[in-house]
Amino acid sequence: MDKRVKLGEKECSLMLIPVKDALEVLAGKWKLQIIIALTFGKKRFKEIAREIGGISDKMLSKELKEMERHQLIVRTVYDAFPPVVEYELTPHGKTLHKLIDSLRAWGNIHRKKI
Repeated sequence: MDKRVKLGEKECSLMLIPVKDALEVLAGKWKLQIIIALTFGKKRFKEIAREIGGISDKMLSKELKEMERHQLIVRTVYDAFPPVVEYELTPHGKTLHKLIDSLRAWGNIHRKKI
């Protein structure tokens, strides 16, 4: 028995708003990779860059600033010489773990299918 409900144009549009919001925050080649790199704890800038590979310092800096603005990560500057800066996921950023696990599972299925 099909349990899907037919939605009108207005209801469909309302359902798409949070999806569009999420895609706006997570879109691009690098953001999910940065989140995955920070999954197991704090990392410095160069550690993130090495773990991801192929990202320029300028792009990584831009992405980290955007992610900080969206409260996905926190940047901590320690009083040291030379300066030490670490990045880590916020509790809000950690809520993306389920989404990433779902994407990973779907990616495995898709990879086998094609």
